[in-house]
Amino acid sequence: MSPESPEAQDLDSKFDDEDYPAYSMGRAAEMLGTTPGFLRSLDRTEVITPLRSSGGHRRYSRYQLRIAARVRELVDDGTSLDAACRIIILEDQLEEAQRINAEIRAENDA
Repeated sequence: MSPESPEAQDLDSKFDDEDYPAYSMGRAAEMLGTTPGFLRSLDRTEVITPLRSSGGHRRYSRYQLRIAARVRELVDDGTSLDAACRIIILEDQLEEAQRINAEIRAENDA
């Protein structure tokens, strides 16, 4: 596959996409400095839901790895896993509400 081929360009755009599930569980755990069991626990709590490959293996995106890193940070600071997951969900909801409010303000100012 040449660097100019459509396949190469498509692959580049996938890796630029923060939601593209590019990382295996093992690689994700290694990047986060944690265990696959920790990532499985995040799947069970539904704070992140990795894509499953055709073989059933979990695949993680960069966005999901950022969430997992934030959960790990909270857990390392002494927060229980359940509480850390609730905090992450609330932080995400707050960020979304702030984004929507900014959009509404911009529309009203226009």
